[in-house]
Amino acid sequence: MPQNSHAPAPAARPSDSGPLRFFKVVLLLLASALAGWGFQRIGAPLPWMIGPLVLTSLVFMVLAPSMSVPDRLRPGGQVVVATQVGLAFSPAALGMLLDLAPVIIGTALASGMCIMAVAFLFARLTRQSVAQSFLSSAPTSPVEAATMAAAAGLNPVPVIFSQTVRLAAVVLVVPFALYAIEGWPDASRPPVTFDVSFQADIVLLVVLGIAGAMIFRRLGVPNPNFLGPMTFAAVLSVAGIALTPYPLLMIAAAQIVLGSWLGAQFRREVLTTALGMSVMAIASSMLLLLLCSLCAIAIAAISGLDWKAVVLGAAPGGAVEMALTAKFLGENVVLITTFHIVRIFIFMPSIPWIVKGLLRYDQRNDLGDKTS
Repeated sequence: MPQNSHAPAPAARPSDSGPLRFFKVVLLLLASALAGWGFQRIGAPLPWMIGPLVLTSLVFMVLAPSMSVPDRLRPGGQVVVATQVGLAFSPAALGMLLDLAPVIIGTALASGMCIMAVAFLFARLTRQSVAQSFLSSAPTSPVEAATMAAAAGLNPVPVIFSQTVRLAAVVLVVPFALYAIEGWPDASRPPVTFDVSFQADIVLLVVLGIAGAMIFRRLGVPNPNFLGPMTFAAVLSVAGIALTPYPLLMIAAAQIVLGSWLGAQFRREVLTTALGMSVMAIASSMLLLLLCSLCAIAIAAISGLDWKAVVLGAAPGGAVEMALTAKFLGENVVLITTFHIVRIFIFMPSIPWIVKGLLRYDQRNDLGDKTS
């Protein structure tokens, strides 16, 4: 079994510089905003994120423009969403979470078993190493997973592509699936306007979020751009310091940035030169989502919790994406965010040694194949 799959090397990102690059990025973000507005008008779920995701993925797969969405834009969207989520924490919410700790931890462990099962299955189907297959499905960001793969001597291209497909699949499939079950709601929603009055609380939230992200990154805490801002905002909220939430315009802008960045990862060169990898990435993401959802439904039946909340808590998506989905669908944002935070803190510190163990497993299998 080869350690690296035969995927193409990542194509060099275009090197536009100066005003031209800035103009292209601004134009793409404006087009993404229009896509979000269109999706909102038709009543689509999570419109300000799914609209940009769909638009930019089509642009980069069909038109293949000579540009990219800068990676440094994504943390800004994460910080805004994270501080907004942190404001939802309260003493009553924390008490509820402590009562539900066994269910939350059990769901995280069940999701982990699903991830490992899919990793072994698709390693066999794709002839890649189990370690690489695991990193393609592990609950972390595409960039972090690719970095771990490179450090372990594995090809990062299938990893970052599969991770991106996983996030996109969860963002697209889960809200629409719940719509299909619950029924398509009324498209009328609070309008996103440009009437943003200056409020000191907004500046404080932004500063708080940036400081939290920087401090957590220096401390080596996993997913610092989400956990740092959320923690700092949650501490203030639990302490009884009420801050004004962000206006709808800022939340929509954060989602536009996140959706545009995610959609821009679908490069035509990867899809056309590695069709088999693309198909397998989609299949593994859908199977993982199905297995996690089935486990969540079973856990909800045993615990008596709302099955939709547990499905969102067990979904193999990012904490930011699931927090946004929960907020949009009217589910308990604090509860669902906690599901994902617990899974992050259980699995993120464990991923390096899990990968080392799987690499040893792959090496033993390679030796067995050569001597048999």
